[in-house]
Amino acid sequence: MVFNSIQFLLFLPLVVLVYYLVPQRGKNLWLLFTSYYFYICWHPTHMVVLLFVTAVAYLGGRLVAAARHTAARRAWLAGGIVLAFLPLLTLKYLNFLVDSCLVVLARLGIQIAPPAFSWLLPMGISFYTLQAVGYLIDVYRGEPAEKSPLQMALFVAFFPQLVSGPISRGKSLLAQFHAPRKLEFDNLRDGVLLMIWGYFLKVVIADRAAIFVDTVYYLDNGFDGWFYIVATLLFGVQLYCDFSGCTTVAMGAAKVLGIDLIDNFQAPYLSRSNAEFWRRWHISLSTWFRDYLYIPLGGNRKGKARKYLNVLITFAVSGLWHGAQWTFVAWGLLNGLYQVIGDWLRPVRKALLGVTGLDTDTLGHKAVQVLCTFVCVNLSWAFFRANRLMDSLTILKGIFTATNIEVLFDGSLFLCGLDEVNFFLLLVYLAVLFAADLCKYKGISIRQGIARQSWLCQVLVVTFGVLAILLLGVYGPGFEASNFIYSQF
Repeated sequence: MVFNSIQFLLFLPLVVLVYYLVPQRGKNLWLLFTSYYFYICWHPTHMVVLLFVTAVAYLGGRLVAAARHTAARRAWLAGGIVLAFLPLLTLKYLNFLVDSCLVVLARLGIQIAPPAFSWLLPMGISFYTLQAVGYLIDVYRGEPAEKSPLQMALFVAFFPQLVSGPISRGKSLLAQFHAPRKLEFDNLRDGVLLMIWGYFLKVVIADRAAIFVDTVYYLDNGFDGWFYIVATLLFGVQLYCDFSGCTTVAMGAAKVLGIDLIDNFQAPYLSRSNAEFWRRWHISLSTWFRDYLYIPLGGNRKGKARKYLNVLITFAVSGLWHGAQWTFVAWGLLNGLYQVIGDWLRPVRKALLGVTGLDTDTLGHKAVQVLCTFVCVNLSWAFFRANRLMDSLTILKGIFTATNIEVLFDGSLFLCGLDEVNFFLLLVYLAVLFAADLCKYKGISIRQGIARQSWLCQVLVVTFGVLAILLLGVYGPGFEASNFIYSQF
């Protein structure tokens, strides 16, 4: 049951209706029941893994909090982390590890034919595992352990964030589950507006850009050069709108239930450096790796060399978290390398600015920084999108050796799945996205502006938004919904 399916659009109103009819003490129980139903719709057997991780988080948190001595608390924490990660490591990475070892052995002349085994990765396991582990570490660091198994189960399985995040912290989400919640028009309005914007990003922009990207990145089609450049840029758009659309719908669905989730994206493509980009992109994951991996490794407290090593390790692990493929490891390492080079060259940049007297606050200087960051980030997406490491290298080679710039003007781009009209519409939608992100970057809330208008104006905005999605969206046969990219992680 994906967010952009008819099933979900029927499921959510029913959840909300019953949620506000049942007494306060029954709200969380109803949310847990519907969250489990939501997850069972993906694959019933995957409930075993979800329940196991929930039990580990609950019992581990209680044991860590109850332990009197530091050694015992560390032991319970280590045990909880290992057990929580065990399903993820086994189901997601065992094949990858075995295959990688076999390749190394084959190069050494040793041929081994292991028994074949495969399984379907439980949806959302990477997200709810990190959420459970983060909770355990927070309890070890002094946060109170959750005493109610119901609240803990809901914390892990809350359906808006279950499959693709955002990754919540215990002190934020659990506190909201404990607080009384009542029907408020502001929550309903804001939630609906968030969902409309999320659906616009997904089905109008992302799914339209995906048509071109999928055509060009299927390397057997024989495209090269500037086709790769345009496709990689559009994949950056597709990924951003797909994932931010997903988490925006999640925020909206939670909001109508009176629950606030973290805003996972803060206009990342307007960032002036790679470091700023990762403070604005997939914020819940970036802060998770910062707080629970980078800082425990030593952060920037043990000298420059150790800091750079910690950055590379953190980004490599982040890449591997996205998928058990070397393409994701390469993507993570490249972004880590951007950070290292950026920090290493900071004194040089300051010296050059001092010599040249350039004003870094001018619009032109900021635009150059944004453009350079945008180009670097989009080059890394070639690794993220490609099916194999060699494919990504082929694409990058095509990008850096591109000479067929005439395809931008002779209509060749319209042979890649998007005709001239849809290409023009996509550019219009990107202008809308840029305007919305610019407002967000400047701290201007469009939703608050709508809330200040009359009720009639608010109704017209919602109606226009729904019609725009229905009329402009890209759908499969019978309004079949395409899956969200990050649901595979």
